[in-house]
Amino acid sequence: MNISDISSFNDLLALPVVEQLTGYAGNMLSGLVIIILGFWFSGRISNIIRTRLSRIKSVDATMSPVIASVIRYVILLIAFVAGLGSFGIETTSIIAVIGAAGLAVGLALQGTLSNVAAGVMLLFLRPFKVGDWMETGSVSGTVIEIGLFSTIINTFDNIYISVPNSSIWGSIIINHSKYNTRRMDLDIGISYETDLDYAEQTLMALVSDDRVLAEPAPQFLVVAYADSAITVRLRLYANVDTYFPLYWDMMRQIKPALDNAGISIPYPQRDVRLIDPSTASPE
Repeated sequence: MNISDISSFNDLLALPVVEQLTGYAGNMLSGLVIIILGFWFSGRISNIIRTRLSRIKSVDATMSPVIASVIRYVILLIAFVAGLGSFGIETTSIIAVIGAAGLAVGLALQGTLSNVAAGVMLLFLRPFKVGDWMETGSVSGTVIEIGLFSTIINTFDNIYISVPNSSIWGSIIINHSKYNTRRMDLDIGISYETDLDYAEQTLMALVSDDRVLAEPAPQFLVVAYADSAITVRLRLYANVDTYFPLYWDMMRQIKPALDNAGISIPYPQRDVRLIDPSTASPE
């Protein structure tokens, strides 16, 4: 059939070129639909999985966002490959292109991939988890999320901080919430005229607070004989959740307790001896 033989729209569609264009258009449309649906479906499934996992007590909150992200990227990759396949591209060629592109992107984004590797190590070794109070570098706060690229931390003055995983992995990590209990040392300077047994009795009366743990038992320790005072220490243990409220209350109660007991906290002082040159013995 040639153009002179066309007498209706059906005859136009019967042309080989139009048939090919129609087929290509259909393949491209189906491929685009697959990719768009893949984006929508992956985000939907990721949110559902994250929500469902957060409700399961046996699943650590640290792993929920990571599992959801991995599933999302897998679905996106499958949708992308299926969409390109609908365009008429061979699947083996797609995989080869993705592999080559992945190598090129990996070489170009070494810093980003180092964040991924550090994130995997943080998830595997678990130096901290979601909800812990941790310090790394100059950042201190509560861990909100551990992702593949960065870790989200909320500081105690309610500031959002996103820290690259490689920065955390390459620095010292201090986890204040790793153990359920913490030791509290309160050092006080008392005058040399104070009876140590009486000072012990006065300070140990403060540990009757219910937040002070019975085991390990509280202790009264003599730390040092300083120039102006005897440094004594009240050592006790508390749960992590009540540590700081107890610390501030203890700091508030120590001075009134010492004042009521007549125990002074001396100022720094120095004894000065004046020698009259006229009475000094000759050499």
